[in-house]
Amino acid sequence: MKYFKKSLFLLLITTFTFAQNNIIPTPVSYEHSDAMFMLDQQTSIDDRTNSEEAKSYIQVFKDFLAQGGLKIQSQKVDQPDNLHKSIRIELINQPELAKEGYTLEVKENLIELKANEANGVFNGLQTIRQLLPRDFENSQNGYMGIGMIMGCKITDYPRFGWRGLMLDVSRHFFTVEEVKTYIDKMAQYKFNVLHWHLTDDEGWRIEIKSLPKLTEVGAWRVERHGRFGDTRPYPEEGEEATYGGFYTQEQIKDIIAYAAERNITVIPEIDMPGHSMAALAAYPELSVNKEPKFVNPGSKFAEWPGDGSFKMLIENTLNPTDEKVYEFVDKVMTEVAELFPANYIHMGGDEAYHGYWEENEQVQKFMKKNKIKNTHELQSYFVSRVQKIINAKGKKMIGWDEILEGGLDGDAAVMSWRSVDGGIEAAHKGHEVVMTPKNWVYLDYTQGDHSVENPIYSDLSLEHSYDFEPVPDGVDAELVLGGQGNLWTEVIPTLSYAMYMTYPRALALSEVFWSPKEKKDWNSFINRTEHHFQRFDASNTNISKAVYEPIIHLKNEDGKLICELENNVPNTVVYYSIDNTYPVHFSHKYEDPFVIPEGNLSLRTQTYRNGRPLGRELRIHRDELVKRLK
Repeated sequence: MKYFKKSLFLLLITTFTFAQNNIIPTPVSYEHSDAMFMLDQQTSIDDRTNSEEAKSYIQVFKDFLAQGGLKIQSQKVDQPDNLHKSIRIELINQPELAKEGYTLEVKENLIELKANEANGVFNGLQTIRQLLPRDFENSQNGYMGIGMIMGCKITDYPRFGWRGLMLDVSRHFFTVEEVKTYIDKMAQYKFNVLHWHLTDDEGWRIEIKSLPKLTEVGAWRVERHGRFGDTRPYPEEGEEATYGGFYTQEQIKDIIAYAAERNITVIPEIDMPGHSMAALAAYPELSVNKEPKFVNPGSKFAEWPGDGSFKMLIENTLNPTDEKVYEFVDKVMTEVAELFPANYIHMGGDEAYHGYWEENEQVQKFMKKNKIKNTHELQSYFVSRVQKIINAKGKKMIGWDEILEGGLDGDAAVMSWRSVDGGIEAAHKGHEVVMTPKNWVYLDYTQGDHSVENPIYSDLSLEHSYDFEPVPDGVDAELVLGGQGNLWTEVIPTLSYAMYMTYPRALALSEVFWSPKEKKDWNSFINRTEHHFQRFDASNTNISKAVYEPIIHLKNEDGKLICELENNVPNTVVYYSIDNTYPVHFSHKYEDPFVIPEGNLSLRTQTYRNGRPLGRELRIHRDELVKRLK
């Protein structure tokens, strides 16, 4: 027994001593102390908040501890000692903490968590969770249920009030339980907004009882496999639509309540007037040409020349000149507003193709009659009508930055996605802004080398996400609500892969949106991220470790193919070979750019630390490397 206790103590000390240094997002202020708090069966939660909301948050935390093998009670503990330890939670009035901040002090037998409001209690509990051993994240193997937390004193509060992730459930449908799992991980890293992209060309996912065909027809498409685009044929005549799904209103209420218990507000997006092919499959009379439509199964239905313009091969826009369209919008927004407590409803507004409007005689007559100069002003007319409908339901409207085109009224907020420019323009016009520019926050972008990842049309590394600054120079910071990462799911058919594409780049964004700007430090962040790799592994959650892999830079100098290798993770070494030999650490240690000679050969390269490989080996034939020069 004595040997067991000694071994257990050594295990706790060696494994968990430095857990307190690994908080993501990094807190405003952190001080280490020599105290050690052992969380075990002698620990109680002393909830002195007198808040039902805080009580709900505390129960979520207790449920987490229980999955790690530790069931603790709630009771008052006035004089904590080693047999009666306490996590004491109180509400205070400390202005700098605002709504979501907290203070946390870990002492010998007492953890004190204080906040102004229940939201801060929740965030403080997430910090305690990160201070616990990573094995608490493992709900499968019956962890021993005790954990050492090292002494510290933390003051913490967020930089921004909107810290979001967007989940697209149209391109691929995710079940209620999968959405909840996505929410769980968001909450751990202090995100507080789930932007739920519920409708698009590939599926309508929300039950609207007054318009039943939206889910009877619009939620289902014919099944196709592989990448979206040319290789996915259109539906054949009479082919049954079996792929998809939708959320009933009761399921939506359940998800909203689940998110609220984790300090997350759910913002619904009903995308219009473009991206409406699923709606038009159900109600084709709402389009300009009123032709029969189908829910797009991922087939090519647009042409993108590469200059920013595009042409829709199939009509997917609502008719902005038809009063029946606004009756449709009113029915949809009435039910959406009743379901979602959030202040905002997102109306999309992006990538609306104007070609069918420009070609239609009735649309042109309407524009002339109403002195609408062009189709940008026509879309602005549509946006204004939708905004009035949303405002009439007691909600504010938010949309992608295209809603600025042609003018934007009132208190509408803008989500700037094409670049930061839309946000700058919106803020200068007095609109509130959520910064979500694609080059920093689009989580479907390829995050590693194309030889080992699913390449799409653009790339986004972990380092670049961490470099994001949501407040551009010359913009009133008070108008920047915050920022958001966006996960579009054309190439993401499963929850596991959604997690892989979201994290760790979402860890970078959580720190960008929460922590003070002056605390940004890449080396500190990546060291903490490596610790969280272990927490993800413990919970059997997929996470990309592409950041470990070498970054390959190529150039042509006097007809020679020059290769430069880079890796920005501290304390690593990159090895490579160019003679078809492996393992690479028996070949060359990278120090300077080198020539890749002509021949039937491949570049092999991999990152190492302390003699062990990190990440995947990259193997790329010379012919493929030459193509990358173009």
